[in-house]
Amino acid sequence: MANNKLIENQYRRSSLFEKENVNYLVSVLKRFNTVPKINSINIITSISEPDLFKIVPNKSIKIGSSFLEKPVLALIYLRYGIEWQLWYKALDKEKSDIILCDLAAIKVTRIFYELLPKEDKEKLKNLDYFLVNLIKKNEIFKPESLKKYEELQHFHGLNNSNRNSEEVWKPILENLAKPTEYLLMAGGDLRLNIDEFQLLNKYGCRPFPRPEAYTFASSTATSVSNYAFDKTDKARSILIQNCLKKGLKNATIDFSELLKNNLRRALKIKDDCQIIFSPSGTDSSLQIGAITQIMTDKEITHVLVASDETGSGIATALNGRHFENTTALNYPVKQGDKIEGFRDVDLIKVPFRDENGQLKSSSTLDTEIFDAISKTNELGRHVVLHAMDQSKLGYQSPSEEMIGNLNTLDNLSIQIIVDGSQLRLDPIDIRQYLNKGYIVTITGSKYFTGPPYAGALIVPKSVSTSINSVKNTIPKGLTNYYNHSDWPTSWYCSKDLSDGFNYGSYMRWNAAIVEMDRYFKTPILYRNLGIEMFCNFVEDSIKEATFLEPLFGDETKINTYNTEKFGLRNIRTIFPFFILKNNEALAVDAVKKLYILLNSDISDQFESSSLEIIRLAAQKCHIGQAVDVKYGHDFQSAVLRISLGARVISESWVNRDISIYFRNIEAQMNQFTVIIKKIEMILNNPELLK
Repeated sequence: MANNKLIENQYRRSSLFEKENVNYLVSVLKRFNTVPKINSINIITSISEPDLFKIVPNKSIKIGSSFLEKPVLALIYLRYGIEWQLWYKALDKEKSDIILCDLAAIKVTRIFYELLPKEDKEKLKNLDYFLVNLIKKNEIFKPESLKKYEELQHFHGLNNSNRNSEEVWKPILENLAKPTEYLLMAGGDLRLNIDEFQLLNKYGCRPFPRPEAYTFASSTATSVSNYAFDKTDKARSILIQNCLKKGLKNATIDFSELLKNNLRRALKIKDDCQIIFSPSGTDSSLQIGAITQIMTDKEITHVLVASDETGSGIATALNGRHFENTTALNYPVKQGDKIEGFRDVDLIKVPFRDENGQLKSSSTLDTEIFDAISKTNELGRHVVLHAMDQSKLGYQSPSEEMIGNLNTLDNLSIQIIVDGSQLRLDPIDIRQYLNKGYIVTITGSKYFTGPPYAGALIVPKSVSTSINSVKNTIPKGLTNYYNHSDWPTSWYCSKDLSDGFNYGSYMRWNAAIVEMDRYFKTPILYRNLGIEMFCNFVEDSIKEATFLEPLFGDETKINTYNTEKFGLRNIRTIFPFFILKNNEALAVDAVKKLYILLNSDISDQFESSSLEIIRLAAQKCHIGQAVDVKYGHDFQSAVLRISLGARVISESWVNRDISIYFRNIEAQMNQFTVIIKKIEMILNNPELLK
């Protein structure tokens, strides 16, 4: 075995490194980033035994050099080996339940294979290898069925014990024998599924890192960062270990409570504020609808501000109706049908734009909202005001002054909800809202660039006490939506919810909290300077591009927070713009097509062009999705968005080096310049938009 070397140190000039193979090898090895990182496990390649695959428990994985000539095959075997080592490390000191490691590794590797792009699967199609053949089998693997595959035992050379732990293992395997990237897609809805070619979901991002793309899409959704993915992958490993020690239920409850405490710490909010996790912002609205009818026996009216710039299912959820055909817990339902246990409510929509598509002034919106609340109050109804603190296009309403004027209304019964789903807020803003008794809705998947579908409600102590003092339970139909662990354990109202767990939601929140922690590690002076620097550049660049027309300016800035202090609420961080061709805005379909082209490698359309053009066409640029907005008074167009995300700051702050920090931000500003050039290139080739 003297010829063994660490895989990272081996670069022998073989057919593997021929020119036509290098790019493909690189593309495959990028996926290696989604393989768990395990301390003290070396990956060693054997030259003397090219067909070797050997797991040395708790030490190494040895793989023959011939595997590397088939990179996808090597990736499959290494994914199996590392997952096996992960579960082996999680076992107790006796290390007797080796069949558990075999079972977990084969389950994870099968899912990993299913998540490979179609091109990579084709590479495995005609290969006759034991492990590949096994994961392709349509077989439900159990401990007894795996014992007949002696080759699995030959991988590690250990004997399996006869201990009958299958019932203890079953729920752990069912929930956690899944790759982290798969868990990041779980417990949401079908919009998180990825296609088989580009591995992108509906939001144009992936559940694993996508560092090759220039990404300023935080107003919509972002692919998870390498940093957050690694930390979340580690969290999964620790959770597996704790589940094997303490049991699935106890370990997962501890993990859920740890996440809530970590979120409180990251946002600097009090321990007596309760947190309710949800799979999405729309699910949070459904929770608000449920909480509201617990708190009051009066008839309820929701006043939904920015109804044209919230999620498409928000109004449906507030009405207590199914907003999709499947719940986050994977129960089939019928979109639009009433959820069992919800009372009828009224809902008043207050859109930001008038019937001509023009943005209303702040004073107009204030008047409209105040009148709606005043008239509802005269009817003796309970009002739920959904205030907007930064919509998908960056607007806020109503003003603090208007909210103060509500004190002039007699016998007003009201609960204010602040829609902070973009989370373009500083901790002090959240605390001030909570101190006033407002419930705040947040997500970890917008500004803080966690994986899509991580929603939460933050409930102040005063409201929590009120909810818990009423011995009513939430609508029965919500048992198909949420688990008891998502809600405060002390609340009576949620006691009938399922004892299950939404591991997808937990993993997404873990990634988001990781991003929050590293963002706030950047000193506040440099953080704020970096924000100003980046946002000023984006604003100026959009205004200077003759083929872009900004949908922002002083006349459209709705600001409710009067202070001279710097704050995320007081600076525009979302920059929507129309795209013009011959001084006319593109139609909606053309804007959406351009968005897809931006996020794709389209170099095959420019094969005869210069190298510079080919590189520009190949660059993937992920920005905020199209939002339908009228151009002028009558032409229906759409805007795209460039958005500041927390990673612009946190990934620039390296080794506490100020000069590197600002150079890194400049590099990201240069990325935005490339995006503008690619938009121009697409416009100059109009056949691409047909």
